[in-house]
Amino acid sequence: MRIAVLGAGAWGSALAISLSARHQISLWTKDPDHAVEMDSQRINQSFLPGYSLPRSLKITSVLNEALNAVDLVLIVVPIAGLRETLRAVAASKIRVPILWGCKGFESETSYLPHQVVEEEYSSSLSFCGVLSGPSFAEEVAQGLPTALTLASKDADFSTKIAAELHSSRLRIYTSQDVIGVETGGAVKNVITIAAGISDGVGFGHNARAALITRGLMEITRLGLGLGGSMETFMGLAGVGDLILTSTGDLSRNRRVGLMLAEGKSLNDILNELGHVAEGVHTAQSVLQLGYQLNIEMPITQAVCSILHEGVSARSAVEVLLNREQKTEIY
Repeated sequence: MRIAVLGAGAWGSALAISLSARHQISLWTKDPDHAVEMDSQRINQSFLPGYSLPRSLKITSVLNEALNAVDLVLIVVPIAGLRETLRAVAASKIRVPILWGCKGFESETSYLPHQVVEEEYSSSLSFCGVLSGPSFAEEVAQGLPTALTLASKDADFSTKIAAELHSSRLRIYTSQDVIGVETGGAVKNVITIAAGISDGVGFGHNARAALITRGLMEITRLGLGLGGSMETFMGLAGVGDLILTSTGDLSRNRRVGLMLAEGKSLNDILNELGHVAEGVHTAQSVLQLGYQLNIEMPITQAVCSILHEGVSARSAVEVLLNREQKTEIY
């Protein structure tokens, strides 16, 4: 297949590297200087240092060049850039199937990615879907085994594209639960910040396990309220992604939590990371959706109080630990 990967951050670059083994890939960045640097050095020094970009990989900052004669578009930009990218693709007048790999809720609208796609690309387009699951970019670029979920409302489309993208090192499973897959990928980043905070203040492995488990309940409650399926949250895009990001040292959202526990300011943390940590921007949208749907989201509320209300990390986690006792499955 000829695939345009739009977005040359860590995840877009890792997917481009992995898929280049079997497909003709164009990697697009909107920054011309970034494109020149990657093309000349054959490495994405800004976002994925240490991993060579294959010579077969075409790199460009001209969108029409990336989209020329492609069979599939894979949008891998932060959720904040999804709408802009979709508008640019739509303006090109090229109509091809698209996948997106961004996680989160659009801050201005609290939309999940598929809702943005429906507004900006085509509300009637069935040949589209989300690619998500437990995946660190560095490990995908290294060729280590990874399993992802491709969800589309069109089962035939997801089956066909998954078969094209699937390999022994990048296993692709299919689903029709777009809402559930997107919700799992978005809310787990918020829970991961809380798990990082808990570890950072020294509450230990038992507390982390409790936060992950109760966090999964929050993800599930909200996901069901939005129309997702229970089975999705027990799979790769739910508990799988949550476990990975809450425990893995490569997780940016976990690092945000660890640094918050050290007392660092949010601005300093984001400057130090140099990458997007989607949980920071998603937390408020998740909490507002919980209010709208009358769903209790105590861990999300605690994270928001730290990020936006000046509550100390230790105090917020102590509040969680001292909530009233109740039955577990709630």
